[in-house]
Amino acid sequence: MSGPAGDGQGAAETPTLGALRGHRVYARRWVFLLVLSLLSFSNATLWLSFAPVANTVAQRFVLSTEQINWLSLVYLVVSIPFGVVSIWVLDFAGLRWATVLCAWLNFAGSVLRSLPCMEIGTQDPFAFLMGGQSLCALAQTLVIFSPAKLAALWFPEHQRATANMIGTMSNPLGILVANLLSPALVKNKEDVPLMLVRNKAYVILAVCFGGGIGIFSSFLALLEQVLCVKGYSNEFAGFCASLFIGFGVLGALVLGLYVDRTKHFTEALKIGLCLTSLVSVAFALVSQLPGQTHALAVICSLFGLFGFSVAPVAMELAVECSFPVGEGAATGLVFVLGQAEGVLIMVLLTTLTVRRAEPSFSTCRDGQGPLDWMVSMLLMAGLCTCFSCFLVLFFHTPYRRLQAEASMSPSIQEDACAAAEDHTPYPAATPEPLPWDPTTPSTDATGSSEAAHSWGRLS
Repeated sequence: MSGPAGDGQGAAETPTLGALRGHRVYARRWVFLLVLSLLSFSNATLWLSFAPVANTVAQRFVLSTEQINWLSLVYLVVSIPFGVVSIWVLDFAGLRWATVLCAWLNFAGSVLRSLPCMEIGTQDPFAFLMGGQSLCALAQTLVIFSPAKLAALWFPEHQRATANMIGTMSNPLGILVANLLSPALVKNKEDVPLMLVRNKAYVILAVCFGGGIGIFSSFLALLEQVLCVKGYSNEFAGFCASLFIGFGVLGALVLGLYVDRTKHFTEALKIGLCLTSLVSVAFALVSQLPGQTHALAVICSLFGLFGFSVAPVAMELAVECSFPVGEGAATGLVFVLGQAEGVLIMVLLTTLTVRRAEPSFSTCRDGQGPLDWMVSMLLMAGLCTCFSCFLVLFFHTPYRRLQAEASMSPSIQEDACAAAEDHTPYPAATPEPLPWDPTTPSTDATGSSEAAHSWGRLS
Protein backbone atom coordinates (compact mmCIF):
# COMPACT_ATOMS: atom_id res chain seq x y z
CA MET A 1 0.00 0.00 0.00
CA SER A 2 1.30 3.43 -0.88
CA GLY A 3 2.40 5.79 1.81
CA PRO A 4 1.38 9.43 2.12
CA ALA A 5 2.65 11.88 -0.40
CA GLY A 6 4.73 13.63 2.19
CA ASP A 7 7.03 10.66 2.90
CA GLY A 8 8.20 10.37 -0.70
CA GLN A 9 7.45 6.59 -0.89
CA GLY A 10 4.33 6.23 -2.96
CA ALA A 11 2.69 7.23 -6.14
CA ALA A 12 0.64 9.98 -4.56
CA GLU A 13 2.49 12.76 -6.43
CA THR A 14 0.70 14.35 -9.35
CA PRO A 15 2.07 14.12 -12.91
CA THR A 16 3.17 17.75 -12.71
CA LEU A 17 5.15 17.17 -9.52
CA GLY A 18 6.66 14.05 -11.01
CA ALA A 19 7.82 16.02 -14.04
CA LEU A 20 9.28 18.73 -11.85
CA ARG A 21 11.22 16.15 -9.82
CA GLY A 22 13.09 15.13 -13.00
CA HIS A 23 13.37 18.71 -14.34
CA ARG A 24 16.40 19.27 -16.57
CA VAL A 25 17.41 22.67 -17.91
CA TYR A 26 19.22 23.52 -21.15
CA ALA A 27 21.38 26.47 -22.05
CA ARG A 28 19.19 27.27 -25.03
CA ARG A 29 16.41 28.32 -22.65
CA TRP A 30 17.98 31.80 -22.70
CA VAL A 31 17.75 31.91 -26.49
CA PHE A 32 14.06 31.03 -26.29
CA LEU A 33 13.55 33.71 -23.65
CA LEU A 34 15.32 36.26 -25.86
CA VAL A 35 13.12 35.37 -28.84
CA LEU A 36 9.97 35.66 -26.76
CA SER A 37 11.12 38.97 -25.30
CA LEU A 38 11.88 40.42 -28.74
CA LEU A 39 8.45 39.35 -29.97
CA SER A 40 6.76 41.02 -27.02
CA PHE A 41 8.93 44.12 -27.42
CA SER A 42 8.20 44.53 -31.14
CA ASN A 43 4.50 43.84 -30.68
CA ALA A 44 4.18 46.55 -28.04
CA THR A 45 6.07 48.99 -30.27
CA LEU A 46 3.65 48.27 -33.12
CA TRP A 47 0.69 48.83 -30.81
CA LEU A 48 1.45 52.45 -29.91
CA SER A 49 3.55 53.56 -32.88
CA PHE A 50 0.69 55.72 -34.23
CA ALA A 51 -0.54 57.20 -30.95
CA PRO A 52 2.34 59.65 -30.20
CA VAL A 53 2.02 61.17 -33.72
CA ALA A 54 -1.73 60.79 -34.19
CA ASN A 55 -2.30 64.23 -35.75
CA THR A 56 0.51 63.79 -38.27
CA VAL A 57 -0.65 60.29 -39.28
CA ALA A 58 -4.21 61.55 -39.67
CA GLN A 59 -2.96 64.31 -41.97
CA ARG A 60 -0.84 61.90 -44.01
CA PHE A 61 -3.66 59.43 -44.72
CA VAL A 62 -6.59 61.91 -44.53
CA LEU A 63 -8.15 60.18 -41.53
CA SER A 64 -10.02 61.40 -38.49
CA THR A 65 -8.63 61.36 -34.99
CA GLU A 66 -11.24 58.74 -34.04
CA GLN A 67 -9.92 56.41 -36.74
CA ILE A 68 -6.36 56.83 -35.48
CA ASN A 69 -7.53 56.06 -31.95
CA TRP A 70 -9.08 52.82 -33.18
CA LEU A 71 -5.66 51.68 -34.40
CA SER A 72 -4.65 51.50 -30.74
CA LEU A 73 -8.03 50.51 -29.32
CA VAL A 74 -8.24 47.41 -31.52
CA TYR A 75 -5.57 45.75 -29.35
CA LEU A 76 -7.89 45.98 -26.35
CA VAL A 77 -10.98 44.88 -28.24
CA VAL A 78 -9.32 41.83 -29.81
CA SER A 79 -7.78 40.70 -26.51
CA ILE A 80 -11.21 40.10 -24.93
CA PRO A 81 -12.54 37.25 -27.11
CA PHE A 82 -9.24 35.93 -28.42
CA GLY A 83 -7.52 35.95 -25.02
CA VAL A 84 -9.47 32.81 -24.13
CA VAL A 85 -8.47 31.18 -27.43
CA SER A 86 -4.82 32.00 -26.72
CA ILE A 87 -5.03 30.30 -23.34
CA TRP A 88 -6.29 27.15 -25.07
CA VAL A 89 -3.49 27.33 -27.67
CA LEU A 90 -0.84 27.64 -24.95
CA ASP A 91 -2.21 24.77 -22.88
CA PHE A 92 -3.08 22.28 -25.63
CA ALA A 93 -1.03 23.19 -28.72
CA GLY A 94 2.02 24.11 -26.67
CA LEU A 95 4.38 27.02 -26.19
CA ARG A 96 6.35 26.30 -29.37
CA TRP A 97 3.36 26.51 -31.69
CA ALA A 98 2.02 29.58 -29.90
CA THR A 99 5.36 31.37 -30.35
CA VAL A 100 5.64 30.46 -34.03
CA LEU A 101 2.07 31.58 -34.71
CA CYS A 102 2.71 34.81 -32.82
CA ALA A 103 5.80 35.55 -34.91
CA TRP A 104 3.95 35.05 -38.20
CA LEU A 105 0.99 37.18 -37.12
CA ASN A 106 3.37 39.93 -36.01
CA PHE A 107 5.19 39.80 -39.34
CA ALA A 108 2.03 39.74 -41.47
CA GLY A 109 0.51 42.63 -39.53
CA SER A 110 3.68 44.71 -39.91
CA VAL A 111 3.72 44.18 -43.67
CA LEU A 112 0.00 44.87 -44.11
CA ARG A 113 0.04 48.16 -42.25
CA SER A 114 3.00 49.41 -44.30
CA LEU A 115 1.24 48.89 -47.66
CA PRO A 116 -0.49 52.32 -47.70
CA CYS A 117 2.98 53.93 -47.83
CA MET A 118 3.99 51.90 -50.88
CA GLU A 119 3.21 52.92 -54.43
CA ILE A 120 0.65 50.21 -55.16
CA GLY A 121 -2.44 52.39 -55.44
CA THR A 122 -4.25 51.53 -52.20
CA GLN A 123 -7.70 53.12 -52.19
CA ASP A 124 -8.51 52.81 -48.49
CA PRO A 125 -5.41 53.23 -46.29
CA PHE A 126 -7.42 52.84 -43.09
CA ALA A 127 -8.48 49.30 -44.06
CA PHE A 128 -4.84 48.24 -44.44
CA LEU A 129 -3.77 49.99 -41.25
CA MET A 130 -6.62 48.47 -39.25
CA GLY A 131 -6.07 45.02 -40.78
CA GLY A 132 -2.39 45.09 -39.90
CA GLN A 133 -3.07 46.30 -36.36
CA SER A 134 -5.69 43.57 -35.92
CA LEU A 135 -3.22 40.84 -36.86
CA CYS A 136 -0.67 42.32 -34.45
CA ALA A 137 -3.38 42.40 -31.77
CA LEU A 138 -3.95 38.67 -32.29
CA ALA A 139 -0.22 38.13 -31.85
CA GLN A 140 -0.30 40.08 -28.60
CA THR A 141 -2.78 37.67 -27.01
CA LEU A 142 -0.35 34.83 -27.69
CA VAL A 143 2.82 36.50 -26.46
CA ILE A 144 1.46 38.32 -23.42
CA PHE A 145 0.65 35.08 -21.54
CA SER A 146 3.80 33.20 -22.54
CA PRO A 147 6.52 34.38 -20.08
CA ALA A 148 5.06 32.51 -17.09
CA LYS A 149 4.59 29.36 -19.18
CA LEU A 150 8.16 29.58 -20.48
CA ALA A 151 9.56 30.12 -16.99
CA ALA A 152 7.67 27.09 -15.65
CA LEU A 153 8.71 24.72 -18.45
CA TRP A 154 12.29 25.75 -19.18
CA PHE A 155 13.78 27.30 -16.04
CA PRO A 156 14.67 25.89 -12.60
CA GLU A 157 12.90 27.20 -9.52
CA HIS A 158 15.65 29.68 -8.63
CA GLN A 159 15.44 31.40 -12.07
CA ARG A 160 11.70 31.41 -12.78
CA ALA A 161 10.95 34.83 -11.32
CA THR A 162 13.87 36.36 -13.21
CA ALA A 163 12.84 34.76 -16.51
CA ASN A 164 9.23 35.83 -16.01
CA MET A 165 10.37 39.38 -15.24
CA ILE A 166 12.53 39.62 -18.40
CA GLY A 167 9.76 38.31 -20.65
CA THR A 168 7.06 40.46 -19.07
CA MET A 169 9.00 43.72 -18.86
CA SER A 170 9.96 43.58 -22.55
CA ASN A 171 6.37 44.61 -23.35
CA PRO A 172 6.36 47.97 -21.49
CA LEU A 173 9.88 48.54 -22.80
CA GLY A 174 8.45 48.35 -26.33
CA ILE A 175 5.81 50.91 -25.35
CA LEU A 176 8.56 53.18 -24.04
CA VAL A 177 10.49 52.94 -27.32
CA ALA A 178 7.35 53.65 -29.36
CA ASN A 179 6.70 56.85 -27.40
CA LEU A 180 10.29 58.00 -27.88
CA LEU A 181 10.95 56.82 -31.43
CA SER A 182 7.75 57.79 -33.27
CA PRO A 183 7.98 61.54 -32.46
CA ALA A 184 11.70 61.47 -33.27
CA LEU A 185 11.10 59.91 -36.70
CA VAL A 186 7.93 61.74 -37.71
CA LYS A 187 8.34 65.51 -37.91
CA ASN A 188 5.77 66.01 -40.69
CA LYS A 189 3.41 63.87 -42.76
CA GLU A 190 6.11 63.02 -45.33
CA ASP A 191 8.05 61.18 -42.58
CA VAL A 192 5.30 58.65 -41.81
CA PRO A 193 6.70 56.06 -44.29
CA LEU A 194 9.99 56.22 -42.38
CA MET A 195 8.21 55.24 -39.18
CA LEU A 196 6.81 52.18 -41.03
CA VAL A 197 10.32 51.32 -42.17
CA ARG A 198 9.80 51.75 -45.87
CA ASN A 199 13.43 52.88 -46.33
CA LYS A 200 15.04 49.67 -47.62
CA ALA A 201 18.59 51.05 -47.53
CA TYR A 202 18.27 52.07 -43.89
CA VAL A 203 16.83 48.68 -42.88
CA ILE A 204 19.69 46.84 -44.61
CA LEU A 205 22.29 49.09 -43.00
CA ALA A 206 20.71 48.81 -39.56
CA VAL A 207 20.46 45.01 -39.64
CA CYS A 208 23.88 44.33 -41.21
CA PHE A 209 25.96 46.88 -39.35
CA GLY A 210 23.92 46.25 -36.20
CA GLY A 211 25.05 42.65 -36.54
CA GLY A 212 28.61 43.92 -36.87
CA ILE A 213 28.23 45.83 -33.62
CA GLY A 214 26.98 42.65 -31.97
CA ILE A 215 29.96 40.67 -33.29
CA PHE A 216 32.49 43.26 -32.07
CA SER A 217 30.84 43.38 -28.63
CA SER A 218 30.86 39.58 -28.37
CA PHE A 219 34.48 39.44 -29.54
CA LEU A 220 35.65 41.79 -26.80
CA ALA A 221 33.54 40.12 -24.11
CA LEU A 222 34.60 36.55 -24.93
CA LEU A 223 38.20 37.09 -26.10
CA GLU A 224 39.83 36.04 -22.80
CA GLN A 225 37.67 32.91 -22.52
CA VAL A 226 38.52 31.86 -26.06
CA LEU A 227 42.28 32.39 -25.73
CA CYS A 228 42.83 30.96 -22.26
CA VAL A 229 41.66 27.53 -23.43
CA LYS A 230 44.71 27.35 -25.71
CA GLY A 231 47.14 28.41 -23.02
CA TYR A 232 47.30 32.16 -23.60
CA SER A 233 47.54 34.34 -20.50
CA ASN A 234 45.02 36.95 -19.39
CA GLU A 235 47.66 39.63 -19.97
CA PHE A 236 47.98 38.58 -23.61
CA ALA A 237 44.20 38.57 -24.07
CA GLY A 238 44.05 42.09 -22.66
CA PHE A 239 46.88 43.14 -24.96
CA CYS A 240 44.99 41.78 -27.99
CA ALA A 241 41.85 43.68 -26.95
CA SER A 242 43.92 46.84 -26.60
CA LEU A 243 45.34 46.34 -30.09
CA PHE A 244 41.81 45.90 -31.42
CA ILE A 245 40.65 49.20 -29.90
CA GLY A 246 43.87 51.13 -30.60
CA PHE A 247 44.09 50.24 -34.27
CA GLY A 248 40.35 50.79 -34.59
CA VAL A 249 40.65 54.36 -33.32
CA LEU A 250 43.65 54.98 -35.57
CA GLY A 251 41.81 53.56 -38.58
CA ALA A 252 38.71 55.63 -37.80
CA LEU A 253 40.83 58.79 -37.72
CA VAL A 254 42.44 58.09 -41.10
CA LEU A 255 39.21 56.88 -42.70
CA GLY A 256 37.30 59.89 -41.39
CA LEU A 257 39.75 62.28 -43.03
CA TYR A 258 39.52 60.30 -46.27
CA VAL A 259 35.72 60.20 -46.56
CA ASP A 260 35.46 63.88 -45.58
CA ARG A 261 37.49 64.74 -48.69
CA THR A 262 36.10 62.14 -51.11
CA LYS A 263 32.58 61.46 -49.78
CA HIS A 264 33.04 57.76 -50.61
CA PHE A 265 31.04 56.60 -47.60
CA THR A 266 29.45 53.54 -49.20
CA GLU A 267 32.65 52.32 -50.83
CA ALA A 268 34.65 52.70 -47.61
CA LEU A 269 32.05 50.78 -45.59
CA LYS A 270 31.78 47.90 -48.06
CA ILE A 271 35.53 47.47 -48.46
CA GLY A 272 36.08 47.67 -44.70
CA LEU A 273 33.46 45.02 -43.95
CA CYS A 274 34.80 42.67 -46.64
CA LEU A 275 38.29 42.88 -45.16
CA THR A 276 36.81 42.39 -41.70
CA SER A 277 35.18 39.16 -42.84
CA LEU A 278 38.52 37.79 -44.04
CA VAL A 279 40.16 38.68 -40.73
CA SER A 280 37.31 37.07 -38.75
CA VAL A 281 37.88 33.79 -40.60
CA ALA A 282 41.60 34.01 -39.82
CA PHE A 283 40.85 34.58 -36.12
CA ALA A 284 38.42 31.64 -36.00
CA LEU A 285 41.18 29.33 -37.25
CA VAL A 286 44.30 30.73 -35.54
CA SER A 287 42.62 31.17 -32.13
CA GLN A 288 42.26 27.38 -31.92
CA LEU A 289 46.03 26.87 -32.17
CA PRO A 290 48.46 27.26 -29.24
CA GLY A 291 51.65 29.32 -29.42
CA GLN A 292 50.49 31.79 -32.09
CA THR A 293 50.99 35.01 -30.15
CA HIS A 294 52.43 37.06 -33.00
CA ALA A 295 49.79 35.94 -35.48
CA LEU A 296 46.96 36.62 -33.04
CA ALA A 297 48.32 40.07 -32.22
CA VAL A 298 48.40 40.96 -35.93
CA ILE A 299 44.92 39.52 -36.54
CA CYS A 300 43.37 41.44 -33.62
CA SER A 301 45.05 44.63 -34.87
CA LEU A 302 43.64 44.14 -38.37
CA PHE A 303 40.23 43.22 -36.95
CA GLY A 304 40.05 46.61 -35.26
CA LEU A 305 41.63 48.48 -38.18
CA PHE A 306 39.14 47.20 -40.74
CA GLY A 307 36.02 46.60 -38.65
CA PHE A 308 35.99 48.99 -35.72
CA SER A 309 37.14 51.93 -37.84
CA VAL A 310 34.10 51.89 -40.17
CA ALA A 311 31.66 52.59 -37.32
CA PRO A 312 31.67 56.40 -37.82
CA VAL A 313 31.24 55.92 -41.58
CA ALA A 314 28.24 53.66 -41.01
CA MET A 315 26.67 56.22 -38.69
CA GLU A 316 27.14 58.93 -41.34
CA LEU A 317 25.48 56.67 -43.90
CA ALA A 318 22.58 56.07 -41.52
CA VAL A 319 21.97 59.82 -41.48
CA GLU A 320 22.45 60.21 -45.25
CA CYS A 321 20.02 57.46 -46.25
CA SER A 322 17.31 58.42 -43.71
CA PHE A 323 17.43 62.23 -44.11
CA PRO A 324 15.42 64.30 -43.07
CA VAL A 325 15.01 62.11 -39.98
CA GLY A 326 16.95 63.53 -37.04
CA GLU A 327 20.54 62.42 -36.63
CA GLY A 328 19.95 61.14 -33.09
CA ALA A 329 17.07 58.88 -34.12
CA ALA A 330 18.83 57.59 -37.26
CA THR A 331 22.03 56.57 -35.48
CA GLY A 332 20.39 55.63 -32.17
CA LEU A 333 18.16 53.01 -33.77
CA VAL A 334 21.18 51.36 -35.43
CA PHE A 335 22.97 51.24 -32.09
CA VAL A 336 19.97 49.85 -30.20
CA LEU A 337 19.46 47.16 -32.84
CA GLY A 338 23.16 46.35 -32.65
CA GLN A 339 22.93 45.86 -28.90
CA ALA A 340 19.94 43.54 -29.31
CA GLU A 341 21.78 41.52 -31.97
CA GLY A 342 24.82 41.47 -29.69
CA VAL A 343 22.82 39.80 -26.93
CA LEU A 344 21.56 37.15 -29.32
CA ILE A 345 25.01 36.52 -30.84
CA MET A 346 26.72 36.24 -27.46
CA VAL A 347 24.09 33.81 -26.18
CA LEU A 348 24.48 31.70 -29.33
CA LEU A 349 28.28 31.65 -29.10
CA THR A 350 28.31 30.60 -25.45
CA THR A 351 25.55 28.05 -25.96
CA LEU A 352 27.47 26.22 -28.68
CA THR A 353 30.51 25.60 -26.47
CA VAL A 354 31.09 22.19 -24.89
CA ARG A 355 33.34 20.97 -22.08
CA ARG A 356 36.36 18.96 -23.13
CA ALA A 357 37.23 15.80 -21.21
CA GLU A 358 40.82 15.33 -22.43
CA PRO A 359 43.76 16.99 -20.63
CA SER A 360 44.64 20.48 -21.80
CA PHE A 361 47.19 23.24 -21.27
CA SER A 362 44.37 25.67 -20.48
CA THR A 363 45.14 28.72 -18.34
CA CYS A 364 41.46 29.37 -17.57
CA ARG A 365 40.80 29.85 -13.85
CA ASP A 366 37.13 28.92 -13.59
CA GLY A 367 37.92 25.58 -11.94
CA GLN A 368 36.12 23.57 -14.62
CA GLY A 369 37.14 21.66 -17.71
CA PRO A 370 38.24 23.71 -20.75
CA LEU A 371 35.68 24.72 -23.36
CA ASP A 372 35.79 23.96 -27.07
CA TRP A 373 35.18 27.26 -28.94
CA MET A 374 35.77 26.00 -32.48
CA VAL A 375 32.10 25.88 -33.56
CA SER A 376 31.36 29.23 -31.90
CA MET A 377 34.25 31.00 -33.60
CA LEU A 378 33.31 29.55 -36.98
CA LEU A 379 29.75 30.76 -36.40
CA MET A 380 31.05 34.26 -35.59
CA ALA A 381 33.11 34.29 -38.79
CA GLY A 382 30.13 33.01 -40.78
CA LEU A 383 27.81 35.68 -39.41
CA CYS A 384 30.36 38.40 -40.14
CA THR A 385 30.72 37.16 -43.71
CA CYS A 386 26.95 36.93 -44.24
CA PHE A 387 26.32 40.45 -42.94
CA SER A 388 29.13 41.84 -45.11
CA CYS A 389 28.02 40.06 -48.29
CA PHE A 390 24.39 41.08 -47.84
CA LEU A 391 25.34 44.73 -47.34
CA VAL A 392 27.73 44.75 -50.31
CA LEU A 393 25.11 43.25 -52.64
CA PHE A 394 21.96 45.06 -51.57
CA PHE A 395 22.89 48.36 -49.91
CA HIS A 396 22.58 51.30 -52.31
CA THR A 397 21.49 54.79 -51.32
CA PRO A 398 21.64 58.40 -52.46
CA TYR A 399 23.31 60.85 -50.10
CA ARG A 400 20.11 62.69 -49.21
CA ARG A 401 21.58 65.12 -46.72
CA LEU A 402 24.46 66.12 -49.01
CA GLN A 403 22.01 66.56 -51.86
CA ALA A 404 19.78 68.81 -49.75
CA GLU A 405 22.74 70.88 -48.58
CA ALA A 406 24.07 71.20 -52.13
CA SER A 407 20.72 72.39 -53.46
CA MET A 408 20.06 74.87 -50.65
CA SER A 409 23.48 76.41 -50.02
CA PRO A 410 25.59 77.86 -52.88
CA SER A 411 28.61 77.94 -50.58
CA ILE A 412 28.95 74.15 -50.24
CA GLN A 413 32.14 72.68 -51.61
CA GLU A 414 32.12 71.43 -55.18
CA ASP A 415 33.35 67.95 -54.21
CA ALA A 416 30.40 67.48 -51.91
CA CYS A 417 28.03 68.51 -54.71
CA ALA A 418 29.68 66.07 -57.09
CA ALA A 419 29.50 63.24 -54.55
CA ALA A 420 25.82 63.86 -53.93
CA GLU A 421 25.07 63.92 -57.66
CA ASP A 422 26.99 60.67 -58.21
CA HIS A 423 24.68 58.84 -55.79
CA THR A 424 21.30 60.32 -56.74
CA PRO A 425 19.36 60.68 -59.98
CA TYR A 426 18.21 64.17 -59.10
CA PRO A 427 20.48 67.06 -60.12
CA ALA A 428 21.38 69.67 -57.57
CA ALA A 429 19.60 72.98 -58.01
CA THR A 430 21.67 75.96 -59.12
CA PRO A 431 21.58 79.14 -57.04
CA GLU A 432 19.53 82.10 -58.23
CA PRO A 433 21.58 84.75 -60.07
CA LEU A 434 22.31 87.92 -58.17
CA PRO A 435 20.51 91.11 -59.30
CA TRP A 436 23.95 92.60 -60.13
CA ASP A 437 27.32 91.25 -61.13
CA PRO A 438 30.15 92.74 -59.07
CA THR A 439 32.78 91.50 -61.53
CA THR A 440 31.47 93.44 -64.55
CA PRO A 441 30.18 96.83 -63.37
CA SER A 442 28.71 99.17 -65.96
CA THR A 443 28.46 102.92 -65.69
CA ASP A 444 25.50 105.10 -66.54
CA ALA A 445 25.50 108.50 -68.27
CA THR A 446 26.67 110.30 -65.14
CA GLY A 447 29.66 108.00 -64.81
CA SER A 448 28.40 106.27 -61.66
CA SER A 449 28.57 102.54 -61.30
CA GLU A 450 25.34 100.55 -61.79
CA ALA A 451 26.59 98.13 -59.19
CA ALA A 452 26.85 100.93 -56.70
CA HIS A 453 23.28 102.00 -57.41
CA SER A 454 22.09 98.43 -57.05
CA TRP A 455 23.94 98.03 -53.78
CA GLY A 456 22.41 101.23 -52.51
CA ARG A 457 18.92 100.03 -53.38
CA LEU A 458 19.55 96.71 -51.65
CA SER A 459 20.85 98.50 -48.57
